[in-house]
Amino acid sequence: MLEEYRNEISELKQNDRHFSRIFEKHNKLDKDVQNAEHGRVGMSDYEIEKMKKEKLLLKDEMHKLILEYKKDGF
Repeated sequence: MLEEYRNEISELKQNDRHFSRIFEKHNKLDKDVQNAEHGRVGMSDYEIEKMKKEKLLLKDEMHKLILEYKKDGF
């Protein structure tokens, strides 16, 4: 996820509480989706799709925050 911004992600996780929270939430959702898709957790297709959409929204928000961080003088 956003591999090309590894350094910026590391900086933001340390210095921006909001970024850190959405990063952790994204990672948790990713694990939850994987567990559901592999049958380790019972979940409907609707619930899985809902989590995937939330993950995408979080990724978009993180990308936006990374670009703002870079623009403001990284």
